[in-house]
Amino acid sequence: MLNQFSRTELLLGKEGVEKLSKSRVAVFGIGGVGAYAVEALVRSGLGAIDIIDDDKVCITNLNRQLYATRKTVDKYKVDVAKERILDINPNCIVNTYKTFYTPQTENEFDFSQYDYVIDAIDTVVGKLSLIEKSKSANVPIICAMGAGNKLDPTRFEVADISKTSVCPLAKVIRQELRKRRIKGVKVVYSKEIPIKPKEDMSISCKYDCVCPPGTRKCTVKHQIPGSTAFVPPVVGLIIAGEVVKDLAGIGKIKD
Repeated sequence: MLNQFSRTELLLGKEGVEKLSKSRVAVFGIGGVGAYAVEALVRSGLGAIDIIDDDKVCITNLNRQLYATRKTVDKYKVDVAKERILDINPNCIVNTYKTFYTPQTENEFDFSQYDYVIDAIDTVVGKLSLIEKSKSANVPIICAMGAGNKLDPTRFEVADISKTSVCPLAKVIRQELRKRRIKGVKVVYSKEIPIKPKEDMSISCKYDCVCPPGTRKCTVKHQIPGSTAFVPPVVGLIIAGEVVKDLAGIGKIKD
């Protein structure tokens, strides 16, 4: 009988679709990258998803983020995401957390409950914590490296962190994981040399912050990266593709 996942089943097979329907994935960070990963997973028939993000939609998100529209500005991203997810697949179990993931909040999550973890956050300490917790729970994780300050979506690759080059964020993570003797972390990264954002004070969040009330200010960042409508989504979709194939048993998770 035809259903909303029939076209997916033509490629993944009935068994693959059933595996997805019984899987639970945690997506940490649902901004430019994470939101598109969530979208693709839900449209692929994922059975349960945990979405973790403490941000509200900001006017500056409209250039790239899936959940950002004029109507959703000032709303929590996880609330907007849940509504959209259930509109696509009412049978999907959605768990939302208005949490800024750090080593201080890591114990709020039971990683053993997940079949896969997606790291789409932008802090080094948070990424390292996600990797350590996932590894300890023996749960596969895939991490997004730097998607900001890039203009060429064709330069992104999937690789083990040990095989990365050029990307400044990947270099830092690679070095820190080596210190911790952690191996076998799948990442999506770009070999494009990052573009230095233009110094224009008239459009600088540091001097004209428009973050919604009650949220962390983007001004706490060392540098606010430039971004586009076509780079972060590609990263999110690449990540979702890896997760879907791994969970459905098509392709092997790289250790």
